[in-house]
Amino acid sequence: MEQKFSNNSLDLETLREFCKREGEAVTYRKGDQLEREGDPARWFAFVTEGCFKYVTHGISDDREHITWFSFQGEFVVDYPTFLYGRPSQTTIEAMMPSRVIRVTGQQLEQFFDQSKETMILRAIIAEHILFQFRSRYLDLHCTTARERYEMLMQRCPGIVDHLALQDIASFLNVTPQTISKIRKEITFDSRK
Repeated sequence: MEQKFSNNSLDLETLREFCKREGEAVTYRKGDQLEREGDPARWFAFVTEGCFKYVTHGISDDREHITWFSFQGEFVVDYPTFLYGRPSQTTIEAMMPSRVIRVTGQQLEQFFDQSKETMILRAIIAEHILFQFRSRYLDLHCTTARERYEMLMQRCPGIVDHLALQDIASFLNVTPQTISKIRKEITFDSRK
C-alpha cells in the first residue's frame, strides 16, 4: 500500500521548489473540491497542510468509492488526466481544512520542457505512479482485509480522526461491518 512519495527514493525536491516558486497558495475547507469527476483536470498541487481523498462513483450503483489519499508533504493530482487536459476520473476533496500550492498543466508542461533532467523526472513520476497503482491492485487481491487495514493505520495513524467508518471501508474495498469486526479483533488481540 505504498503511496507516499516521501517514503521512498523518489526525489521530488525540484518539483516541490517549482510549485513553491511558480504556484498559487490556496486554502480548501473540509469538503471543498480540488478536482471534480467529469470536469477537465486542472491542478497539480503540493499539500502543505491537511489531506485529500479521491472519490469515484460506481457505474451501476452510483456509490462513492474512495480510491486514494494525499497527505501533507505529498502531491495531489489526477495525474494522467491532468497531463493531457482530459476529464478527471475522480473527485479530489479536502478531508479537513487544507492548504496547497498549485500549478496549472501549462506551467507544469513548461517546467518539464526545461531540460533533459526535468523530462527524466516526468518519466520517473509516471513510473512511480504506475508502481503505486500496481501495488494497490496487488494489495486488493493478495492481502486480507485486516492486513490492508493494518497497513493503512501504519501509514496514516490519525486517519480514523478524519474519515467515517464507511470511508475507510470504501478505500479497503470491504463493508463497514468488516471494519468494525477487524477493530474488535485488534482490540481483543492487544489485550492478550
